[in-house]
Amino acid sequence: MTSVTLEQQIARFGPAYKWLVTIGGLLGAMAMILSATMVNVAVPSIMGAFGVGQDLAQWASTAFLATMVASQLLNTWMVSAFGQRLAFNLTLLLFTLGAVVSSLSPTIEVLIVGRIMQGMSAGMIQPLVMTTIITVFPADRRGFAMGLYGMGVTLAPSFGPLVGGLTIDAISWRHIFLAPLPLVAIAFAMGNVLMPSKKFSRHLPAFDWTGFILLAMALVCLMAGVGNGQRWGWESDGILWLFAIGLTATAAFIFAQSRSAQPLLDLTLFLNPRFAAAMVIAFVFGAGNFASNYAIPVFTQTVQGFSATNAGLVLLPAGILLVLMIPFSGKLADLVPEQYPIMVGVAVFALAAFLFADSDTNTPFFMMALFAIASRLGLGLVMPNMGSVAMKSISMEQLNQGAGAYNFTRQLGGAFGVNALVMVIERRTAFHADAMAATQTTSNSFSAELMDKVERLLSESGVPEAVRQSGALEYLQTVIQAQAWTNGFQDAFLVICVVFIAALVPAWLLRSTKTGVTG
Repeated sequence: MTSVTLEQQIARFGPAYKWLVTIGGLLGAMAMILSATMVNVAVPSIMGAFGVGQDLAQWASTAFLATMVASQLLNTWMVSAFGQRLAFNLTLLLFTLGAVVSSLSPTIEVLIVGRIMQGMSAGMIQPLVMTTIITVFPADRRGFAMGLYGMGVTLAPSFGPLVGGLTIDAISWRHIFLAPLPLVAIAFAMGNVLMPSKKFSRHLPAFDWTGFILLAMALVCLMAGVGNGQRWGWESDGILWLFAIGLTATAAFIFAQSRSAQPLLDLTLFLNPRFAAAMVIAFVFGAGNFASNYAIPVFTQTVQGFSATNAGLVLLPAGILLVLMIPFSGKLADLVPEQYPIMVGVAVFALAAFLFADSDTNTPFFMMALFAIASRLGLGLVMPNMGSVAMKSISMEQLNQGAGAYNFTRQLGGAFGVNALVMVIERRTAFHADAMAATQTTSNSFSAELMDKVERLLSESGVPEAVRQSGALEYLQTVIQAQAWTNGFQDAFLVICVVFIAALVPAWLLRSTKTGVTG
């Protein structure tokens, strides 16, 4: 492959180049991020297909997110080794292979392997595309550039459940993994023409394999611990060992990165107080974004009985709002201090989560869609301004490392957000189920009246008297479990609300930090 510099591409395509390469890059990134949330509406189907519970089925989403987090830090090495064009194309090919493996998976374990492959590629492509977009726009329009990038990576998760729902209802849950491939093919063709390239060298740059292995070990152990704690027991030997190994690997990773000449994660970036504050917000943003994108479709299907398509449609109006809003929000990032729209956005998202926490099986579709719109309104204000703060705080020479750290932190929040959310739902559901079961005594007039009604209905339906009471008891247990599920989800949304309220603190601290080198 011959070398084609960015300057040569600009000279070849003229002023339109920045828009063409932005569209090509975003198509690839959006196809992969779309896949991150498409699987959320398939969780009930996966549970049924493989006979597993939610704690294992959600790993189809969590495995994707975990590997997406780890591979964020591969971007700098990939671009140095292969150049932007080849690195871009390799990630698209890996994603396609993972899609085929996932769609043909005979077991949940094979499905998780396919999702790991897809997550690996999705992690590498995001900072690559982000850096490309930033470099083709002038420094004084960096906020607008981040708005374009933010529109793509925030819009895709919102449309994922709808595309997944339509695919499941029209064909099957296995085909959701193949649905993004047309976008991948277009991105591959555009990347082959538009992305800058370098002549391939047999001498690859050094790579910090020790750091990468430690990071992967930390992520897998900690997320497995959080994901399986409720099932195995939080004080069981297996969970304690997972947390011990995960925390040790985390400490070793931080120590190794501080000593490495070519670190995967440049820890000196976090010595910049403005960048560090933006990273705290990025972590919380990622957690809230991915946790809500997971919770809303699962809640509307398992609690409210929506079809997969309708569950996805709940997020459609919110996605349309993001399309209209984020470019405006990106321009706003170039005009006003970023901390103000960030604080407003965080507060609006917290309010939306609080409203979701009051939802139940009787909450109409319209109100669920309205709450989703409020949450995406908040995210639309946060995303470009948060990215603008981070990128304006560092020099042009630090953009690759900064983009990797920014996306890594945001996706790390997303991965742990989904895992923690599932943990909260399971724990609180079990708590409410036990609490309600303890009230089912002979003095509970409501339960006695319900049992009498069910027994009468069974009698009128011709059910033998010998099995009427057991049938009524089974129905009562179903009602209790359904209410416990509802309460568990409500508690989880309330936790999201509290976390976002806490994020107002670092957002406020942005006022007292100084903007770094803008390049």
